[in-house]
Amino acid sequence: MSSVNLLVNGVAVDTVSARDRGFQYGDGLFETIAVHRGTPLLWEQHAQRLLASAVRLGMPPPETALLRAEADQLCRGVERGVLKIILTRGVSGRGYRPDASVPVTRVLSLSPWPDYPPSWSGEGVAVRLCQMRLASQPRLAGLKHLNRLEQVLARAEWDDEYAEGLMQDESANVVEGTMTNIFLVEGTTLRTPDMTRCGVEGVMRGAVLEQARRLGIACRVGPVTAIQLEHAGELFLTNSLIGLWPVRRIENRSYTIGQTTRKIQQAIRDAGCVA
Repeated sequence: MSSVNLLVNGVAVDTVSARDRGFQYGDGLFETIAVHRGTPLLWEQHAQRLLASAVRLGMPPPETALLRAEADQLCRGVERGVLKIILTRGVSGRGYRPDASVPVTRVLSLSPWPDYPPSWSGEGVAVRLCQMRLASQPRLAGLKHLNRLEQVLARAEWDDEYAEGLMQDESANVVEGTMTNIFLVEGTTLRTPDMTRCGVEGVMRGAVLEQARRLGIACRVGPVTAIQLEHAGELFLTNSLIGLWPVRRIENRSYTIGQTTRKIQQAIRDAGCVA
């Protein structure tokens, strides 16, 4: 097992420049990846999202072979952990205008596995609706960029009485959790909010949609209203670390953990998506 748990541009240090645009402006992207038995899970999907997101932001695309080599260096011998990759537009002077000649900053770090109760995967979680709303910005929608103040303020609304908080957009459509994507089961159809105006297109969200289609479950991506949330037969949350958490309660409304939720939960396990 490597004793190094943080690399900045390939060097084992734990500092970045105060002039880095990630620090100055939140000008960058990140990926959070589950590590199991030395392997970063869903690596190809995370790398593809990082590449596509960099292109959308007009940043030089990451060298995925270099990222993988550094990831392997950190993850070697790790039974279970969390790999985080941060890319910023690099170090620059004052002003918002990017300098295309500046090399990107890359930071890879390895952290311990979070201590989520195992019962949350089996027995489900209680969640709440957040007061903080997501602003509409189609240019940034879907990206896992470094501007996370909406999520920070939403998470400050509760202590530990809930496992997660659900966030709505300016039109009161349910979009996502502070750290998760949400799925509803309506009859025999699986529904999840689209990310054309705000929100993050999670890698596990994509894996769930892929497995649902493989299982022959009809999928719809589109707006999710509060009424649809209220009348859904089943609900569950996903991200790359938790895999899938069934929702048993949203504040005072209870839900059952149904057959569709369990089928998809087992399918992503069988596909090796979950640590």
